[in-house]
Formats: sequence, C-alpha cells, structure tokens
Amino acid sequence: MYSKFKYLSVVFGCISILSCAQTKEEIIPQTYVAYKTSEAIIVDGKADEAVWKKAKWTNDFIDIEGIITPKYLTNIKMLWDENYYYILAEIKEPHVWGDITERDAVIFYNNDFEVFIDPDGDTHNYYELEINALNTAWDLFINKPYRERGNVVLNDWDYTGLKSAISIDGTLNNPNDIDKSWTLEIAIPFKDLRTAYRKDNVPRDKFWRVNFSRVNWDYDLTKEKYSRKKGEDGKFLHEYNWVWSPTGVINMHLPENWGYVYFSSEKAGANVIFTIPQDEKIKWKLYELFRANKAYHKTNKRWATSINDLMPSKIVVDHKEIKPTIEYHSLGWTISVQSPFTNHILSVREDSQFFSKKM
Repeated sequence: MYSKFKYLSVVFGCISILSCAQTKEEIIPQTYVAYKTSEAIIVDGKADEAVWKKAKWTNDFIDIEGIITPKYLTNIKMLWDENYYYILAEIKEPHVWGDITERDAVIFYNNDFEVFIDPDGDTHNYYELEINALNTAWDLFINKPYRERGNVVLNDWDYTGLKSAISIDGTLNNPNDIDKSWTLEIAIPFKDLRTAYRKDNVPRDKFWRVNFSRVNWDYDLTKEKYSRKKGEDGKFLHEYNWVWSPTGVINMHLPENWGYVYFSSEKAGANVIFTIPQDEKIKWKLYELFRANKAYHKTNKRWATSINDLMPSKIVVDHKEIKPTIEYHSLGWTISVQSPFTNHILSVREDSQFFSKKM
C-alpha cells in the first residue's frame, strides 16, 4: 500500500499552493443547487428515476487550473434525501479501462472519479472518495490540508454505508472498439459524516463546500491490456486533472477554493437561486492574506508585521471596505476581520482553519 504522502507528491507535483503558479484571473467557485427527492433512488448506475431526469447537469468540467478545456466531457447531477447525498457522474471516455480491484488501493493510478466534501467549510476534517470504472473505492478522512504541519490522513477510514454502481456505454477493458462513456452513481450516507453520535447533520437548506475531480491518463496497450502510458524515459506521463470547480493550481487539497453545493428542500424542477453569501467572499480575501503571509515568510524569513505588508491597497467586498488585522500569539498567528454584513468575526489561523464567531 502506498502512503498518502507519496500519493500527494505523485499526483500534484507540489505540496504547497505557493509552489504552483496561480492563474491571473480570480477563479470564482462553482455553485449547484441539489434538490430533495421523495422518490426512492436505486443506485444501479442507470439513473432511470424520473427525478434524475429533472435534475440539472453541472457545467462541463475544466482543467484544474481553469485554463485548458479537457478533451473528454464530464458532467454531474446531485440530489439528496434524509439519508443520502446522491451524485451522478457522466464520464465521456472512448476507452473505458481499469485493473485495480483492491479497496483503498491507489485508485487514481487508473482513470477515476473523485469526490471531496468539507461539510462545515473550515478547511479541516474533510473527506475524499475515489472510484474507478471497476467500481473500486478508496475513501479517506483528512484532518487538515497537506500543506499544514500535523496533517494526518486516515486511510483505513471508510464510508460504511456507501453505495455506488457503474454502467458502461461500451465495453470494459476491450481495446477493439470505441466506447462512449461510463456513468457512476453514488449514494453517500449523511450518518457517515457525523462528528457526534446521533447528530443531525443533514444539510437542509444549507450549503457544503464540495468538489469533484476526474483523473485521466494516456494509455499504452500490451497484448491488448491497458496501462498508463510511459514516455521515452520510461517514466509514466503526467495525468490530466479535470474538475468541477477549478482551484487555480494543480492541487485538489485546497478546500477554501472548492465549490458550493446548496441542499434545497424544494423538489427537483424548482428554480431555487443560490447566491454565495457575502461572508464567504470575505473569507476568500482572508485566504489571500493567509497565502500572502506564507509567501512573505518564505521570502523574508519572518512574518509580516501588518496587513499593509501583505496587501497595501484597500480590501473591498461587494462595495464594502473590510479592515483585517493580524495577531501573533504563542501558538502562531490569526488574521481576523469583523464582517460589515453580519457583524460576525471571521478568522483564519496559521494552520488555515477558518472560524466564524457571532458577536
């Protein structure tokens, strides 16, 4: 079994956001309204239920940095009920293949589909799920992003009530024809995401921070068997990372950059409009300052003494100026600001955890 740290270095090519180039344009996270279903969902990979037909597809997946249009389309739909969060992924692929059958193996060494969930949006204690075309799963609990010291990955953590199924428009592991796609249907139990026994964590009319990724490899054929393609140097060629909500860098483990899924109590077919809350936009600015302080320390071998060292111009959110402060203490540092919209105190700690406190 490969360690998750090896997994990180192989997939992302960088551990810190500071070591990867940002795109010039600000990337606004994607949003999606998942409607509640009263119709029973049979998880069989076919999505025959009428409610799935009413649910809307997301925008096409894009390259993780938000720059390149992928060569194969990926789209998803979402629903929920009192027990499960349902995800339907349609993955266009002319050659559907896979050879990993062991649960919790390194699934992304095959083409796969990945789900990332941070229910409370504080960037800590989030969940990852990867599934390949053989319906082999790898699920993990991650206490904080890899960039932070003290990061712990629980590889033996499982979604105990997970349901998933796959249907293929084509033939699996057959290089003699051209396939169209594979469809993955997932039901994630809310109870598996509880942080306390009997806690009611069903997100009725609330949002979660969520993202989805598709890993796709160029392939070789040896005796009609698929494998990841190697270059002339004998090393595997780099994989493609296509995502629902681009992070701006080749790193999925930036929960502050993930999309927003709003769980509406209305039925599919309704026209609920979800608007990203203004405090979330302030939160984006706090993480800009967080990254800037990390970069400042890397360059100057010391932390910034004031916000002006990090962002000398005015910081404005929806026409309101905000005035963050940075405080140093025995455990590290915290960047905080009082929201002009809710009066909540919003803070990001040196380990990137986010807090919101009512005044």
